[in-house]
Amino acid sequence: MSTLRRDGRTAVLVIDLQVDVVATCFDRDGVLSRTALLVERAHTTGTPVVFIQHEDPWLRPDSDGWRFADPLEPVAGDIVLPKTYRDAFADTTLESTLVDLGVTRLVVAGAQSDFCVRTTTQRAAAEGYDLVLVGDCHTTEDVEFDGVRIGAEQIVAHTNLYMSGLRYPDQRFGVETHDRVGLSS
Repeated sequence: MSTLRRDGRTAVLVIDLQVDVVATCFDRDGVLSRTALLVERAHTTGTPVVFIQHEDPWLRPDSDGWRFADPLEPVAGDIVLPKTYRDAFADTTLESTLVDLGVTRLVVAGAQSDFCVRTTTQRAAAEGYDLVLVGDCHTTEDVEFDGVRIGAEQIVAHTNLYMSGLRYPDQRFGVETHDRVGLSS
């Protein structure tokens, strides 16, 4: 059972919406513009925004492809955390950052739906966080595995389906659109 308090704050978590990560993603421009609106709304309501930025040999810090994709740009007061694994909690300061902020509920947007977004949301749930996946603010690419082609639109829909049915004791989960998701606990 979770040891997190239920009366904590909400934070918006933006995962890997970087130039090279989203270059060929499904509904790229729509996801980026809706996420920018979500972040703007978070800023106006005083909701903390945490940007997660992937780094590895093909996505080097300070390279053009590593930067956040337009129109996303962290502002003063936003937190930017680097990561090197799909799980944004693994070998990062995300957990301590959320604890310091008093966060117990995450509103999640980002890329790739089937990798970093899903892995991080599952970890957050296991760690005791309530969370809402912003269903129109995450994206991925078409993939093929073992000869089976899976379309990005299907992956996004399946990720939304999965999150809408996620259950852990004494926790709340859901999927909402960028303009309907609540930004308070």
